[in-house]
Amino acid sequence: MAARARDHGIPLDGTPGTHNAITDVDGVEVGYVTLIEGDGALRVGAGPVRTGVTALLARGREGADRGCAAGWSTLNGNGEMTGTTWIQEAGIARSPVLITNTHAVGPCHEGVIAWMLRNHPELAREWLLPVVAETWDGYLNDINGGHVRSGHAIAAIDAARSGPVAEGSVGGGTGMTCYGFKGGSGTSSRVVEIAGAAHTVGVFVQANFGRRGELVIAGVPVGRALADDDPEGDPARPAPPGAGSVIVVIATDTPLLPGQCQALARRAPMGLARTGTTGSHYSGDIFLALSTAEAGGLTTRPARPSADERSPESPYATVSFLAWEHIDRLYEAVAQATEEAVLNALVAAETMVGRDGHRSPALPTDALAELLVRARGSGGAIEAG
Repeated sequence: MAARARDHGIPLDGTPGTHNAITDVDGVEVGYVTLIEGDGALRVGAGPVRTGVTALLARGREGADRGCAAGWSTLNGNGEMTGTTWIQEAGIARSPVLITNTHAVGPCHEGVIAWMLRNHPELAREWLLPVVAETWDGYLNDINGGHVRSGHAIAAIDAARSGPVAEGSVGGGTGMTCYGFKGGSGTSSRVVEIAGAAHTVGVFVQANFGRRGELVIAGVPVGRALADDDPEGDPARPAPPGAGSVIVVIATDTPLLPGQCQALARRAPMGLARTGTTGSHYSGDIFLALSTAEAGGLTTRPARPSADERSPESPYATVSFLAWEHIDRLYEAVAQATEEAVLNALVAAETMVGRDGHRSPALPTDALAELLVRARGSGGAIEAG
Protein backbone atom coordinates (compact mmCIF):
# COMPACT_ATOMS: atom_id res chain seq x y z
CA MET A 1 0.00 0.00 0.00
CA ALA A 2 1.16 3.55 -0.76
CA ALA A 3 2.07 5.92 2.05
CA ARG A 4 -0.77 7.97 3.49
CA ALA A 5 -1.13 11.42 5.02
CA ARG A 6 -0.53 10.21 8.58
CA ASP A 7 2.63 8.39 7.47
CA HIS A 8 4.09 11.80 6.62
CA GLY A 9 3.32 13.23 10.04
CA ILE A 10 0.42 15.38 8.91
CA PRO A 11 -1.63 16.07 12.06
CA LEU A 12 -5.28 15.19 11.64
CA ASP A 13 -8.25 15.22 14.00
CA GLY A 14 -10.44 12.31 15.02
CA THR A 15 -10.10 8.57 15.52
CA PRO A 16 -9.96 6.47 12.34
CA GLY A 17 -11.23 2.93 12.01
CA THR A 18 -9.13 -0.20 11.48
CA HIS A 19 -8.22 0.52 7.85
CA ASN A 20 -8.93 4.27 7.92
CA ALA A 21 -11.15 3.65 4.90
CA ILE A 22 -14.79 3.62 3.87
CA THR A 23 -14.61 -0.18 4.17
CA ASP A 24 -14.43 0.22 7.96
CA VAL A 25 -18.22 0.52 7.70
CA ASP A 26 -19.27 -3.11 7.91
CA GLY A 27 -20.36 -4.52 4.56
CA VAL A 28 -18.91 -1.78 2.35
CA GLU A 29 -16.75 -3.02 -0.54
CA VAL A 30 -14.61 -1.11 -3.07
CA GLY A 31 -13.37 -2.32 -6.45
CA TYR A 32 -11.29 -0.82 -9.24
CA VAL A 33 -10.45 -1.21 -12.89
CA THR A 34 -7.45 0.92 -13.89
CA LEU A 35 -6.71 1.61 -17.56
CA ILE A 36 -3.22 2.90 -18.42
CA GLU A 37 -1.96 2.45 -21.97
CA GLY A 38 0.17 4.30 -24.50
CA ASP A 39 2.22 7.48 -24.58
CA GLY A 40 2.79 10.45 -26.84
CA ALA A 41 0.48 12.44 -29.06
CA LEU A 42 -3.27 12.14 -28.67
CA ARG A 43 -5.05 10.02 -31.26
CA VAL A 44 -8.72 9.88 -30.37
CA GLY A 45 -9.73 6.27 -29.98
CA ALA A 46 -6.13 5.05 -29.67
CA GLY A 47 -4.93 6.90 -26.59
CA PRO A 48 -2.96 7.58 -24.53
CA VAL A 49 -5.31 6.12 -21.92
CA ARG A 50 -5.26 7.24 -18.29
CA THR A 51 -8.65 6.42 -16.81
CA GLY A 52 -10.70 3.74 -15.06
CA VAL A 53 -13.74 2.80 -12.99
CA THR A 54 -14.38 2.69 -9.24
CA ALA A 55 -17.20 0.63 -7.75
CA LEU A 56 -18.56 1.12 -4.22
CA LEU A 57 -21.08 -1.31 -2.78
CA ALA A 58 -22.70 -0.25 0.49
CA ARG A 59 -23.89 -3.77 1.34
CA GLY A 60 -21.32 -5.71 -0.65
CA ARG A 61 -21.91 -7.73 -3.79
CA GLU A 62 -24.23 -10.18 -2.07
CA GLY A 63 -26.46 -7.43 -0.72
CA ALA A 64 -26.32 -5.11 -3.72
CA ASP A 65 -30.07 -5.42 -4.28
CA ARG A 66 -30.94 -4.25 -0.76
CA GLY A 67 -31.54 -0.55 -0.53
CA CYS A 68 -29.97 1.95 1.83
CA ALA A 69 -31.35 5.16 3.22
CA ALA A 70 -29.69 7.81 1.06
CA GLY A 71 -29.36 11.54 0.51
CA TRP A 72 -27.32 13.69 -1.84
CA SER A 73 -26.16 17.27 -2.14
CA THR A 74 -24.05 19.49 -4.37
CA LEU A 75 -21.75 22.46 -3.85
CA ASN A 76 -21.37 23.31 -7.55
CA GLY A 77 -23.35 21.60 -10.26
CA ASN A 78 -20.91 21.40 -13.18
CA GLY A 79 -20.91 17.61 -12.99
CA GLU A 80 -23.04 14.50 -13.07
CA MET A 81 -24.35 11.90 -10.65
CA THR A 82 -27.16 9.82 -12.14
CA GLY A 83 -30.03 8.48 -10.07
CA THR A 84 -30.22 11.49 -7.77
CA THR A 85 -33.77 12.50 -8.69
CA TRP A 86 -35.05 9.15 -7.38
CA ILE A 87 -32.88 9.45 -4.27
CA GLN A 88 -34.38 12.90 -3.71
CA GLU A 89 -37.90 11.52 -4.16
CA ALA A 90 -37.73 8.24 -2.24
CA GLY A 91 -34.60 8.45 -0.06
CA ILE A 92 -33.45 5.08 -1.42
CA ALA A 93 -30.27 3.95 -3.17
CA ARG A 94 -30.02 0.45 -4.63
CA SER A 95 -27.31 -1.20 -6.74
CA PRO A 96 -23.56 -0.41 -6.86
CA VAL A 97 -22.32 3.18 -7.02
CA LEU A 98 -19.76 3.80 -9.79
CA ILE A 99 -17.34 6.67 -10.37
CA THR A 100 -15.50 7.21 -13.66
CA ASN A 101 -14.57 9.95 -16.14
CA THR A 102 -17.02 12.48 -17.55
CA HIS A 103 -17.60 10.80 -20.91
CA ALA A 104 -17.82 7.25 -19.54
CA VAL A 105 -21.01 7.62 -17.51
CA GLY A 106 -23.08 5.83 -20.17
CA PRO A 107 -21.02 2.61 -20.40
CA CYS A 108 -20.83 2.41 -16.61
CA HIS A 109 -24.59 2.87 -16.34
CA GLU A 110 -25.05 -0.02 -18.79
CA GLY A 111 -22.51 -2.09 -16.89
CA VAL A 112 -24.34 -1.74 -13.57
CA ILE A 113 -27.59 -2.90 -15.16
CA ALA A 114 -25.87 -5.87 -16.81
CA TRP A 115 -24.18 -6.85 -13.54
CA MET A 116 -27.44 -6.61 -11.62
CA LEU A 117 -29.26 -8.69 -14.25
CA ARG A 118 -26.62 -11.38 -13.81
CA ASN A 119 -26.40 -11.29 -10.02
CA HIS A 120 -29.71 -9.91 -8.74
CA PRO A 121 -32.22 -10.54 -11.55
CA GLU A 122 -35.31 -10.21 -9.35
CA LEU A 123 -34.63 -6.51 -8.87
CA ALA A 124 -33.06 -5.77 -12.24
CA ARG A 125 -35.98 -7.22 -14.21
CA GLU A 126 -38.23 -4.51 -12.78
CA TRP A 127 -36.23 -1.29 -13.25
CA LEU A 128 -32.98 0.25 -12.12
CA LEU A 129 -31.75 3.81 -11.76
CA PRO A 130 -28.02 3.31 -11.12
CA VAL A 131 -25.88 5.93 -9.44
CA VAL A 132 -22.90 6.78 -11.66
CA ALA A 133 -20.75 9.85 -10.97
CA GLU A 134 -17.87 11.45 -12.85
CA THR A 135 -14.95 13.85 -12.84
CA TRP A 136 -12.98 15.13 -15.87
CA ASP A 137 -9.63 13.54 -16.79
CA GLY A 138 -9.21 15.05 -20.26
CA TYR A 139 -5.85 16.72 -19.49
CA LEU A 140 -4.12 13.33 -19.17
CA ASN A 141 -6.56 10.94 -20.84
CA ASP A 142 -8.06 10.36 -24.29
CA ILE A 143 -11.43 11.15 -22.79
CA ASN A 144 -13.28 11.00 -26.13
CA GLY A 145 -11.75 7.67 -27.11
CA GLY A 146 -14.42 5.41 -25.63
CA HIS A 147 -11.90 3.36 -23.68
CA VAL A 148 -14.19 2.67 -20.71
CA ARG A 149 -16.75 0.04 -21.66
CA SER A 150 -19.56 -1.67 -19.81
CA GLY A 151 -17.33 -4.70 -19.25
CA HIS A 152 -14.93 -2.55 -17.25
CA ALA A 153 -17.79 -1.45 -14.99
CA ILE A 154 -18.76 -5.09 -14.46
CA ALA A 155 -15.15 -6.01 -13.69
CA ALA A 156 -14.84 -3.19 -11.15
CA ILE A 157 -17.93 -4.42 -9.32
CA ASP A 158 -16.66 -8.02 -9.40
CA ALA A 159 -13.35 -6.80 -7.94
CA ALA A 160 -15.00 -5.08 -4.98
CA ARG A 161 -13.64 -6.18 -1.61
CA SER A 162 -13.63 -5.08 2.02
CA GLY A 163 -10.43 -4.25 3.91
CA PRO A 164 -7.62 -1.87 2.87
CA VAL A 165 -8.32 0.33 -0.15
CA ALA A 166 -5.74 1.35 -2.75
CA GLU A 167 -5.43 5.11 -3.27
CA GLY A 168 -4.05 7.63 -5.74
CA SER A 169 -3.99 6.84 -9.47
CA VAL A 170 -6.38 3.90 -9.41
CA GLY A 171 -9.88 3.26 -10.74
CA GLY A 172 -11.87 6.32 -11.72
CA GLY A 173 -9.18 8.46 -10.13
CA THR A 174 -6.44 7.31 -12.51
CA GLY A 175 -6.23 10.45 -14.65
CA MET A 176 -7.26 13.06 -12.10
CA THR A 177 -5.44 16.18 -10.88
CA CYS A 178 -6.03 17.92 -7.53
CA TYR A 179 -4.67 21.37 -6.59
CA GLY A 180 -2.34 21.16 -9.58
CA PHE A 181 -0.81 17.93 -8.25
CA LYS A 182 -1.64 14.35 -9.19
CA GLY A 183 -4.89 13.48 -7.45
CA GLY A 184 -7.32 10.59 -7.72
CA SER A 185 -8.90 8.14 -5.27
CA GLY A 186 -8.72 8.59 -1.51
CA THR A 187 -10.52 7.34 1.56
CA SER A 188 -10.69 7.72 5.34
CA SER A 189 -12.94 6.88 8.28
CA ARG A 190 -13.84 8.00 11.77
CA VAL A 191 -15.20 6.13 14.78
CA VAL A 192 -17.36 8.20 17.12
CA GLU A 193 -19.20 7.37 20.32
CA ILE A 194 -22.83 8.35 20.69
CA ALA A 195 -24.66 7.48 23.90
CA GLY A 196 -22.10 4.80 24.72
CA ALA A 197 -22.25 3.09 21.31
CA ALA A 198 -19.55 3.20 18.62
CA HIS A 199 -20.52 4.35 15.14
CA THR A 200 -18.35 4.41 12.03
CA VAL A 201 -18.39 7.02 9.26
CA GLY A 202 -16.42 6.26 6.08
CA VAL A 203 -15.64 8.60 3.20
CA PHE A 204 -14.39 7.97 -0.33
CA VAL A 205 -13.36 10.79 -2.68
CA GLN A 206 -12.46 11.08 -6.34
CA ALA A 207 -10.38 14.25 -6.06
CA ASN A 208 -9.95 16.36 -9.19
CA PHE A 209 -10.44 19.93 -7.97
CA GLY A 210 -8.77 23.04 -6.59
CA ARG A 211 -6.19 25.63 -7.67
CA ARG A 212 -2.57 25.19 -6.57
CA GLY A 213 -2.48 28.44 -4.60
CA GLU A 214 -5.54 27.39 -2.56
CA LEU A 215 -4.04 24.21 -1.08
CA VAL A 216 -4.08 24.09 2.72
CA ILE A 217 -2.72 21.13 4.70
CA ALA A 218 -3.12 20.90 8.48
CA GLY A 219 -4.15 24.54 8.49
CA VAL A 220 -1.01 25.69 6.66
CA PRO A 221 -1.39 27.43 3.25
CA VAL A 222 1.25 25.33 1.51
CA GLY A 223 0.00 25.78 -2.06
CA ARG A 224 1.42 29.28 -2.38
CA ALA A 225 4.87 28.01 -1.36
CA LEU A 226 4.70 25.05 -3.78
CA ALA A 227 3.94 27.10 -6.88
CA ASP A 228 6.57 25.48 -9.12
CA ASP A 229 5.75 22.78 -11.66
CA ASP A 230 2.04 23.61 -11.90
CA PRO A 231 0.28 22.09 -14.95
CA GLU A 232 -2.64 24.48 -14.54
CA GLY A 233 -0.38 27.14 -16.04
CA ASP A 234 -0.03 25.07 -19.22
CA PRO A 235 -1.62 27.00 -22.13
CA ALA A 236 -2.57 23.63 -23.66
CA ARG A 237 -4.84 22.90 -20.71
CA PRO A 238 -8.41 23.50 -21.92
CA ALA A 239 -9.93 23.95 -18.48
CA PRO A 240 -9.36 26.97 -16.21
CA PRO A 241 -7.49 26.55 -12.89
CA GLY A 242 -9.66 24.86 -10.26
CA ALA A 243 -11.87 23.06 -12.78
CA GLY A 244 -12.29 19.31 -12.73
CA SER A 245 -14.71 18.22 -9.99
CA VAL A 246 -14.87 16.08 -6.87
CA ILE A 247 -17.17 13.22 -5.91
CA VAL A 248 -17.61 12.31 -2.24
CA VAL A 249 -19.38 9.12 -1.10
CA ILE A 250 -20.16 8.83 2.62
CA ALA A 251 -21.25 5.63 4.34
CA THR A 252 -22.20 5.06 7.96
CA ASP A 253 -23.55 2.20 10.05
CA THR A 254 -25.65 4.68 12.02
CA PRO A 255 -29.41 4.28 11.45
CA LEU A 256 -30.50 7.46 9.67
CA LEU A 257 -33.52 8.85 7.88
CA PRO A 258 -33.02 9.91 4.24
CA GLY A 259 -33.17 13.56 5.29
CA GLN A 260 -30.38 12.91 7.79
CA CYS A 261 -28.31 11.28 5.04
CA GLN A 262 -28.79 14.43 2.98
CA ALA A 263 -27.65 16.48 5.95
CA LEU A 264 -24.45 14.39 6.12
CA ALA A 265 -23.89 14.89 2.40
CA ARG A 266 -24.17 18.66 2.89
CA ARG A 267 -21.24 18.49 5.35
CA ALA A 268 -18.76 17.11 2.80
CA PRO A 269 -17.84 20.66 1.66
CA MET A 270 -16.74 21.39 5.24
CA GLY A 271 -13.98 18.83 4.81
CA LEU A 272 -13.10 20.02 1.31
CA ALA A 273 -12.83 23.59 2.59
CA ARG A 274 -10.24 22.47 5.15
CA THR A 275 -8.00 21.65 2.18
CA GLY A 276 -8.42 25.15 0.80
CA THR A 277 -10.90 25.02 -2.07
CA THR A 278 -13.44 27.78 -2.58
CA GLY A 279 -15.50 25.77 -5.08
CA SER A 280 -14.78 26.71 -8.70
CA HIS A 281 -17.66 27.46 -11.06
CA TYR A 282 -16.15 24.90 -13.44
CA SER A 283 -16.02 22.14 -10.84
CA GLY A 284 -18.78 19.59 -10.27
CA ASP A 285 -18.84 18.96 -6.52
CA ILE A 286 -21.42 16.27 -5.76
CA PHE A 287 -21.91 14.25 -2.59
CA LEU A 288 -23.81 11.07 -1.67
CA ALA A 289 -24.44 9.71 1.84
CA LEU A 290 -25.70 6.22 2.66
CA SER A 291 -26.84 4.54 5.88
CA THR A 292 -26.15 0.81 5.91
CA ALA A 293 -27.95 0.15 9.21
CA GLU A 294 -30.48 -2.67 9.09
CA ALA A 295 -32.82 -0.71 11.33
CA GLY A 296 -32.24 2.55 9.51
CA GLY A 297 -34.65 4.95 7.94
CA LEU A 298 -35.12 2.73 4.88
CA THR A 299 -35.23 -0.81 6.28
CA THR A 300 -38.71 -1.13 7.72
CA ARG A 301 -40.37 -3.60 10.04
CA PRO A 302 -44.04 -4.36 9.35
CA ALA A 303 -46.30 -3.53 12.25
CA ARG A 304 -48.33 -6.34 13.82
CA PRO A 305 -51.71 -6.48 12.00
CA SER A 306 -54.85 -5.95 14.07
CA ALA A 307 -57.40 -8.71 14.47
CA ASP A 308 -59.89 -7.13 12.07
CA GLU A 309 -57.43 -6.70 9.19
CA ARG A 310 -58.10 -8.98 6.26
CA SER A 311 -54.48 -8.97 5.08
CA PRO A 312 -51.73 -10.54 7.20
CA GLU A 313 -49.49 -7.63 6.20
CA SER A 314 -50.04 -4.09 7.43
CA PRO A 315 -49.41 -1.08 5.15
CA TYR A 316 -47.67 0.58 8.10
CA ALA A 317 -44.14 0.19 9.35
CA THR A 318 -41.83 1.53 12.01
CA VAL A 319 -38.28 2.77 11.71
CA SER A 320 -35.42 3.47 14.08
CA PHE A 321 -33.10 6.41 13.51
CA LEU A 322 -30.59 8.53 15.39
CA ALA A 323 -32.24 11.39 17.22
CA TRP A 324 -31.32 14.70 15.60
CA GLU A 325 -29.83 16.07 18.81
CA HIS A 326 -27.01 13.48 18.54
CA ILE A 327 -26.11 14.00 14.88
CA ASP A 328 -23.39 16.62 15.35
CA ARG A 329 -20.79 13.90 16.04
CA LEU A 330 -21.48 12.50 12.57
CA TYR A 331 -21.15 15.94 10.98
CA GLU A 332 -17.75 16.32 12.61
CA ALA A 333 -16.71 12.86 11.41
CA VAL A 334 -17.72 13.65 7.82
CA ALA A 335 -15.68 16.86 7.77
CA GLN A 336 -12.61 15.18 9.28
CA ALA A 337 -12.72 12.09 7.07
CA THR A 338 -13.36 14.08 3.89
CA GLU A 339 -10.32 16.27 4.57
CA GLU A 340 -8.11 13.25 5.20
CA ALA A 341 -9.42 11.33 2.18
CA VAL A 342 -8.36 14.22 -0.09
CA LEU A 343 -4.92 14.33 1.51
CA ASN A 344 -4.55 10.56 1.19
CA ALA A 345 -5.33 10.81 -2.53
CA LEU A 346 -2.68 13.53 -2.95
CA VAL A 347 -0.01 11.73 -0.93
CA ALA A 348 -0.53 8.34 -2.62
CA ALA A 349 -0.54 9.56 -6.22
CA GLU A 350 2.71 9.51 -8.19
CA THR A 351 3.67 11.79 -11.08
CA MET A 352 1.82 10.85 -14.26
CA VAL A 353 2.48 11.79 -17.90
CA GLY A 354 -0.45 11.39 -20.26
CA ARG A 355 -1.68 12.55 -23.66
CA ASP A 356 0.55 14.94 -25.62
CA GLY A 357 3.14 14.75 -22.85
CA HIS A 358 0.82 16.48 -20.38
CA ARG A 359 2.23 16.01 -16.90
CA SER A 360 0.62 15.98 -13.46
CA PRO A 361 3.33 16.08 -10.76
CA ALA A 362 3.20 14.27 -7.45
CA LEU A 363 2.84 16.28 -4.27
CA PRO A 364 6.44 16.87 -3.09
CA THR A 365 6.10 15.31 0.36
CA ASP A 366 9.64 16.19 1.50
CA ALA A 367 9.10 19.86 0.72
CA LEU A 368 5.67 19.65 2.35
CA ALA A 369 7.17 18.24 5.56
CA GLU A 370 9.65 21.11 5.71
CA LEU A 371 6.87 23.65 5.24
CA LEU A 372 4.81 22.13 8.04
CA VAL A 373 7.80 22.16 10.41
CA ARG A 374 8.53 25.79 9.53
CA ALA A 375 4.91 26.71 10.07
CA ARG A 376 4.85 25.15 13.52
CA GLY A 377 7.95 27.10 14.45
CA SER A 378 6.55 30.40 13.19
CA GLY A 379 3.04 30.12 14.60
CA GLY A 380 1.49 28.82 11.37
CA ALA A 381 2.72 31.46 8.91
CA ILE A 382 4.92 30.71 5.91
CA GLU A 383 6.05 32.81 3.01
CA ALA A 384 5.03 32.10 -0.56
CA GLY A 385 7.78 30.63 -2.71
